[in-house]
Amino acid sequence: MSTSTSDLGTWHAIRLVAGREIRTRLTSKAFLWTTVALVAAVVVGGVVIGLVSNRTPEPQAVGLVPAASSAAAPLTATADAAGVPVETHDVADAAAGEDLVADGELDLVVTGTSPLTVVVQESVPEPLEAVLASLAQQLALADAVTDLGGDPAEVAVQVAGAAPEVTSLQQTPEVDGAQVAAGYLAGILLFIGLMTAGQIVAQGVVEEKTSRVVELLLATLRPTHLMAGKVLGIGVIGLGQVALVVLAGGGTALAFGLLDSSTLDLGATAAWALIWFVIGFAMYALLLGALSALVSRQEDVGAVIGPVIWLMIVPYMIAISITPWDPDNPLVRWLSFVPFCAPMIMPVRVALGAVETWEILVAVALSLALVPVLVWFAGRVYANAVLHSGGRMKLRDALRGTTTAA
Repeated sequence: MSTSTSDLGTWHAIRLVAGREIRTRLTSKAFLWTTVALVAAVVVGGVVIGLVSNRTPEPQAVGLVPAASSAAAPLTATADAAGVPVETHDVADAAAGEDLVADGELDLVVTGTSPLTVVVQESVPEPLEAVLASLAQQLALADAVTDLGGDPAEVAVQVAGAAPEVTSLQQTPEVDGAQVAAGYLAGILLFIGLMTAGQIVAQGVVEEKTSRVVELLLATLRPTHLMAGKVLGIGVIGLGQVALVVLAGGGTALAFGLLDSSTLDLGATAAWALIWFVIGFAMYALLLGALSALVSRQEDVGAVIGPVIWLMIVPYMIAISITPWDPDNPLVRWLSFVPFCAPMIMPVRVALGAVETWEILVAVALSLALVPVLVWFAGRVYANAVLHSGGRMKLRDALRGTTTAA
């Protein structure tokens, strides 16, 4: 007993096709290995950044003989002002200090303060060069203060901590490294996810035409149901892949404390990245699925979907080359509202904290308003072209419904 199209409800038919696509992709080694590679790349990148950013420089071990003990306070204050960690150690005498330096237990030993004299293994450690130069000047000043009857130690500490008060007439916004990194990650991840999932849709359509499987499927399904199910199934798989990578990246960042000093809103960035993937995939997949139905060979797919691929590449390049450093650029701002461009650019602006909520909602509304038009376009082209075999079918003929079956 055969099953007619009318025997299957619309949603039931779409769900059957979507389930078939999901099972097919989950058993695809290429898809699984791609997912593993993306997750591994994000985790390894986060681990490397975490190890580098959390690595604190080793403190410089400085010994002071009794005659130079008065230099301990100004030395520490000067090193702190220069951002150089220093540990001071009392040394019995110059000979003992030289032995400790020779054994590598001390980086240098201060043996005199008037003038400043130090003993090192070969040369003064680079982090301490500027510190010792400044300390020598302070000690010389302290000698002059002593001659005038002042307190040289107090003066030396005050001099070491002195800093100019600067009034900037033109404020330069401070760059948040975590926000920039999240912006890059959002742009790259969405591009890869949309490109991969979209091409799977296109290749799947042509594969079914080539193998004549589509003729069997259309015996029980309407073309629009088949198209919708394919887009839904691959979309669910693609969303799962992107969500897994986002979770891996966010978990790694939290584990290594990469966001402790950042203003990045990780939750909002991740949520909007997933939302924009769904919107972007719906738009791109409908276009790619419809256009790929115009051809019957995999070799011809690239030619028909080429314009759509460029429609993805151009905003992606703007998203990763301009947006992270100038999110308020007029070109970036306006393109972030344009459908097909918004899924690439707006998530980067969100990660950078450079966009208001109402702007995101307007961009979402504009993109969603285009989806029904794309659904009509894709459904009509797919329905009229999917059973066409032979050479490439013209888009005009597919829209008019004039088919020539071989």
